[in-house]
Amino acid sequence: MAVLAWCQSAGVDWHYIAPGKPMQNGFVESFNGRFRDELLNDTLFSSLTDARQQIQAWQEDYNHHRPHSGLGNIPSAEFVAKNDLAIRAA
Repeated sequence: MAVLAWCQSAGVDWHYIAPGKPMQNGFVESFNGRFRDELLNDTLFSSLTDARQQIQAWQEDYNHHRPHSGLGNIPSAEFVAKNDLAIRAA
C-alpha cells in the first residue's frame, strides 16, 4: 500500500503485473534472469560493500562492453550515444 500511495503522490503510473504472467514485462524478466544467472547465482558476497562493487562491475560490463542482439549487436551505451547524436543532428 505504501508503494501505491507513493506512486499516487509522485504522479507515477502504476502498472500491475499479475502473478504467473512474467511476459507482461518481458524485458525486465529477461534482465532479471540474466542478472541472476550471470552474477547472483555464482557469487558469494563477503559484505554489502563487496556486493556493491561486484554488481557495479557487472553493470559496467553489461552496459559498456557486452553486445546486445536487440540493439544491433552493440553495447547499450554505444547505442544510446549514437541515438543522442542522431537526435541532436535532426
